[in-house]
Amino acid sequence: MAMLTVRNLPDDVHRALRVQAALHGHSTEAEVRKILASAVKPEERVRVGDALAALGRKIGLTNEDFEIFTQIGDKTPAEPLRFK
Repeated sequence: MAMLTVRNLPDDVHRALRVQAALHGHSTEAEVRKILASAVKPEERVRVGDALAALGRKIGLTNEDFEIFTQIGDKTPAEPLRFK
């Protein structure tokens, strides 16, 4: 796992982090990891697959609409990549 050093963190911010961590029953380090993860990967972020599925439902696509792809799709196995 990667490590991160934060320099010049104001004392009041560090103190607030320690208090918040204690309230949540975490170490300060665990609290910072939780805060960073929620900042860059929020639960409400749009996931591509979910967005595409919602779009398909919105325009009324059904599984039957995709059957044509299984009928006309190329069944030839793919050739593996060769690195020389």
